[in-house]
Amino acid sequence: MKRMKQKNPTRKMIDAFIEECYPDELNHILLADGFDAAFLGIGSSHGGKNVAIYDRAKCIRILEKDMSPSEAEEYFGYNVECAYVGDYTPIFMHKVG
Repeated sequence: MKRMKQKNPTRKMIDAFIEECYPDELNHILLADGFDAAFLGIGSSHGGKNVAIYDRAKCIRILEKDMSPSEAEEYFGYNVECAYVGDYTPIFMHKVG
């Protein structure tokens, strides 16, 4: 299986990765707009759908380019992290370390 080798993937790279590794779900896996640089990969739980996984802290840092840290945290929590858009809703992971 192909690995993404770049730390800050572009949407084009993410789309190509999904097309190659998950072709049957290409039109189902949902990506979070504006957070391509925080994309970590695709994951699933037993019996679950394959979903996009993002680094939560990196998503917050992306938002902090345009707002204060507290505003970024509040905006992300309310408008991104809590948004349920179906079975393919992305996961925002808290990384250890």
